[in-house]
Amino acid sequence: MTTDARQTLSNILAAGLDATAPAIVLAVYHRGQPVYEQACGHLDPETGRQPVRPDTLFDLASVTKLFTTTAFLMLLAEGRVALQGRVADVIPELTRYGPRPIEGGQNPHTLERLPAERPTDRRVDPGAITFFHLLTHTSGLAPWRDLFLNVGPTPPPPGQPDPLPHRARLEKALDLIAGYPFVDEPGQTVNYSDLGLILLGEAVRRLDGTETLAETIAVRVTGPLGLASTTFNPIDAARCAPTEFDARWRGRRCQGEVHDENAASLGGIAGHAGLFSTAAELARFGQQWLDAVRGRAPEWLPPAIAREATRRQAGDRGLGWTIRPQPCGECSAGERFSPASFGHTGFTGTSLWIDPERELVAALLTNRVYHGRDPAAITAFRPRVHDALCAWLDS
Repeated sequence: MTTDARQTLSNILAAGLDATAPAIVLAVYHRGQPVYEQACGHLDPETGRQPVRPDTLFDLASVTKLFTTTAFLMLLAEGRVALQGRVADVIPELTRYGPRPIEGGQNPHTLERLPAERPTDRRVDPGAITFFHLLTHTSGLAPWRDLFLNVGPTPPPPGQPDPLPHRARLEKALDLIAGYPFVDEPGQTVNYSDLGLILLGEAVRRLDGTETLAETIAVRVTGPLGLASTTFNPIDAARCAPTEFDARWRGRRCQGEVHDENAASLGGIAGHAGLFSTAAELARFGQQWLDAVRGRAPEWLPPAIAREATRRQAGDRGLGWTIRPQPCGECSAGERFSPASFGHTGFTGTSLWIDPERELVAALLTNRVYHGRDPAAITAFRPRVHDALCAWLDS
């Protein structure tokens, strides 16, 4: 990378510290090699005594979904599950309460119940949901519900014992999900659903026969790639970028515990959120996916499956991945990533984008929720970074 390109990126990251987040790390691979890494900001922005380092851990939020997806696709490659297989065949509790009505879900910020977009008297059979539906967010399940208020006591701070085990919390959550109304019939519309990925994570665990999803992902995904710092419930909370002060539920600033309330209520381990990682390790994970798509890692994931996962299946959804929208508009990948690009974002301010045409991988980690949940700053910041990377490569 040229000196001018590095300076441009440095200026953009520095500006992001004022407008977007107090902690930012960017790690970039190009043509299979790490070419850029920069950490900036502070873990304690009020005092400025703890600078962000390349090994700072960030709450990946929904970028966790990519690791759950990867574990599922590995099971698919082994013939342990079918893409069009019924989820209820692995999680029979899903049909416990029979067909359910169509309603409107719930606002995750206000907890307000929402009206149905297309009111109907029809009832939906949960047994019709397939794994394809979960991966493409076309299951008809509600995007979000307040599991965290209903699965057990508020979890303790990091390092303190939880009075309710993870398994008991998860079983209660599965029972609640089995009773919630749908927002549409399976296969009809794309409704990005955390509930669907919670189900996928539990299905992956059961299919693999492990005690927890954390064990499944460690054995199948992070362990083989040497991602030693990518983990649920990190041991060293002081190494983690703090996120939001949770005034609504926990009454403390989150540091070393997952920001997402539903994931936290499940003991910090869930298919939709909960992983922490460094920018360098997330970029390495992205490079492995790029290698798989290009057929350079067939022993990790067959290229046919990797390519199927990273092409449009429903709207802008692949299998677990987001495919760069056409036109991009406010897409987090920016205006210059190729149409074949695929990635994912996390609510805490994280993202991973991969451009197979440029052989470019960009892992951008921030803690943008430190000051609150207004998305305006991160919505503008991500495209600015990605456009600058492409400008360097295209110059």
